[in-house]
Amino acid sequence: MSKREMIADLLAKRSAVKSELDGLVGTATTEKRGLSDDETARFDAGEAEIRAFDERVKELDAQVRADDAAAEMAKRYAPKAGDGVQSEPEIYRSGNGGRSYFRDLHLSRNKGDRDATDRLHRNNKGRTEERALSTSNGAGGEFVPPLWLESEFVKIARAGRITANLTPTFPLPAGTDSINVPKVNTGTAVAVQGTQNTAVQNTDLTTTSISSGVTTVAGGQTVSLQLIEQSPLNIDDVVLQDLAADYARQLNTLVLNGSGTSGQPTGIMTLSGVHAVDFSATITAPATWASTFYSKLAGAIQQIHTSRYLPPDTIIMHPVRWAYLLTQVDGQGRPLVVPAAGNAMNALGNAGQVASQGYVGTMLGLPVYVDALIPTNLTAGAGTNEDAVIVARMADLMLWESHVRAEAFEQTYANNMSVFIRLYNYVSFQAGRYPASISVITGKNLGAPTF
Repeated sequence: MSKREMIADLLAKRSAVKSELDGLVGTATTEKRGLSDDETARFDAGEAEIRAFDERVKELDAQVRADDAAAEMAKRYAPKAGDGVQSEPEIYRSGNGGRSYFRDLHLSRNKGDRDATDRLHRNNKGRTEERALSTSNGAGGEFVPPLWLESEFVKIARAGRITANLTPTFPLPAGTDSINVPKVNTGTAVAVQGTQNTAVQNTDLTTTSISSGVTTVAGGQTVSLQLIEQSPLNIDDVVLQDLAADYARQLNTLVLNGSGTSGQPTGIMTLSGVHAVDFSATITAPATWASTFYSKLAGAIQQIHTSRYLPPDTIIMHPVRWAYLLTQVDGQGRPLVVPAAGNAMNALGNAGQVASQGYVGTMLGLPVYVDALIPTNLTAGAGTNEDAVIVARMADLMLWESHVRAEAFEQTYANNMSVFIRLYNYVSFQAGRYPASISVITGKNLGAPTF
């Protein structure tokens, strides 16, 4: 979701809350009465939601304006039409007959081939103009993978990036090994003035910051020189796509349960201060599993409501857990998770699209996503087969990514006529802005299900 789409979504939600509050006031006015205690509480909560929406829209609007200004600046100083770069056909492309990016890397770095170097520079220039690399970490003389390769790990939601793709993502700033986010530690206060002309409450606001280190995610593959120089197949298709897929898997694993040590960020499930919901209570009959889970899910949601004072926006679970929910039936054998069509009554949840990853439906008004990288080996009873369910306000999380780079080296591999291909990227993840935005449901009743 782009920043403009996020703004539109927030404004729509704000409008819905504003309409609800106007309805409360309109009803009370029509009935010529004041608001009841419940209506007053809902009105105050709605006003808080609107203020939060306004604050977030203001932040995003400032970011959009900054992005637009940077794009306009880049456009102003971009090469003029007719310099032979912008109108040039794609230098590297996929499939049979496509020129190999890895082969040119090898020829340029190890053989001094000027034509290969020229193609790499022209490709780099085109990608720089399109992506404003000067604003990102690593904006230097390294070569940037061509567009068709970039799409494999940036634009396509490949297996392994479900939770990472749900997190607001920003360009990683250049020249830094950590990201520091300012945070209000303790707030101001107000109080009733006891008598006129006496001092009013004066409590100083204090601030702090939370830091997340920059993590290097890298991988490589040794390839024979013959395959690069002589093969009619484009080795880029095979090697880089596979490296890209594993980069996606590793990044998503770090977002979910990075340890916070050994260069890893702290993941959602390892973050201190999140709400822990235990699903281990004794269930007397199999038919009550679904209703008990439903209650735990509602409990996880209300913990975010009552501590973050804003609603969660996402439920994430393992595909096996969603599949198990689809098997649950009521006392008459009717499924409790049913297709959204038909205005189903008394449904535990609504099934959306059939998918092995990504969006699958809704529960308690929240979208449900399945992510196969949620661990299924957590402790459950005497075994280690427990998974977890995450309820979160993903808008409160932050992920920074640089641009993936690839290199080719012949050194130390020349004796075997081999070339080492390396792919790497810099990332930083911060889940700790509001730990109260996250609830994690675990317990023995989330052990491996039987179908």
